[in-house]
Amino acid sequence: MKAKTKKLGMPQLEERQAVLSECRHLKMAGSAHAYVRGNTLKFYEWLEAAASGVVPDGPPVWICGDCHVGNLGPLANAEGRIDIQIRDFDQTVIGNPAHDLIRLGLSLATAARGSDLPGVTTAKMIEAMMEGYEQALEGEVVDQDEKPESVRIVMKRAVGRTWKNLARERLEDTSPTIPLGSTFWPPSEEEAQEIRQLFAKDLVSRLVTSLHSRDDDAEVELLDAAYWVKGCSSLGRLRFAVLLGVGGGSGREADLCLMDVKEAVRAGAPRAPNVEMPQDDAERVVEGARHMSPSLGDRVLPAHVLGRAVFIRELRPQDLKVEIDRLSREEAMKVAKFLAAVVGRAHGRQMDASTRQIWHGELSRDRQKNLDAPSWLWSSIVELVSSHEAAYLEHCRRYAMTAH
Repeated sequence: MKAKTKKLGMPQLEERQAVLSECRHLKMAGSAHAYVRGNTLKFYEWLEAAASGVVPDGPPVWICGDCHVGNLGPLANAEGRIDIQIRDFDQTVIGNPAHDLIRLGLSLATAARGSDLPGVTTAKMIEAMMEGYEQALEGEVVDQDEKPESVRIVMKRAVGRTWKNLARERLEDTSPTIPLGSTFWPPSEEEAQEIRQLFAKDLVSRLVTSLHSRDDDAEVELLDAAYWVKGCSSLGRLRFAVLLGVGGGSGREADLCLMDVKEAVRAGAPRAPNVEMPQDDAERVVEGARHMSPSLGDRVLPAHVLGRAVFIRELRPQDLKVEIDRLSREEAMKVAKFLAAVVGRAHGRQMDASTRQIWHGELSRDRQKNLDAPSWLWSSIVELVSSHEAAYLEHCRRYAMTAH
């Protein structure tokens, strides 16, 4: 790995946390939807403060724990097959599946408000969400024609994407380097040394070669690495982009792959009582991914950097987000139904037939007269939208105004 020099405007290591904190606050001030995505802890605080019995106790299964719209999208498995699945498991725990439903409903409701859709459309979205989730629990498959336009577009993009698309998007070019700037910062000497040692391990090399159907003995060369200023909830944690060359030698040009090394911290999501989960947070993330999104779970490995738990995964060109910044009324209901079905499949595959039936029965109870969705779900979303809107405006007052 080549030596790096500090570029103008990039913070020194001791300044890094303060700069990242400011970046996070400004990013969350971008919109109410961005605030909801970035402030998971406020959601957990609401759950903790909610009166006992407000939310039903669903069967304990692995849940996403942070099931907002941005955490669902196309994923390619080890064989290259693409499917829409949950794509982020920082907060995954064995917990109450109702929490994922409330979190998804809150995310959809704030997206609807950002699209200037009327409140009645939000109510219809929650109805569609429950329809999709319950159908998925029963094993029904969404017809291709029922996929919302935003999902069909991102799936079409995913199928045709190559390494060059990924490199130009994430790295700005296809040369075997990571360009330093606002997104990528130079790692400290200690961090660089730890990254070198990590990718020299046989277990990590086997993961890299297996993902590309390569010979297990293929050479894996670490070409470059950088601290990655990425995401919102991850800002301030260890996060590295690592560029590898795989299978070069004997006159052959090495394939390039981009690895994401991300710190795993203790989940804030409520855990079901009396369940056993990995104590190591990186192992917890990997286990949750394997249960809920097999396409991702087979591509993730737990490890440690500087004594902190991290998980490693290859970023594939097909891994994209479903973007729903602007929604029509019809599209909003289709998106809600489809994405809830993705969550329903992830939950349902962990339940036996009897458990699915009991959970489906619980979801069918307590429907309001003019709303075909559980009353606890609707009232939770209304309360959360209200509290997040107020908190978002206060966040903007405190942080966005100081930047101008």
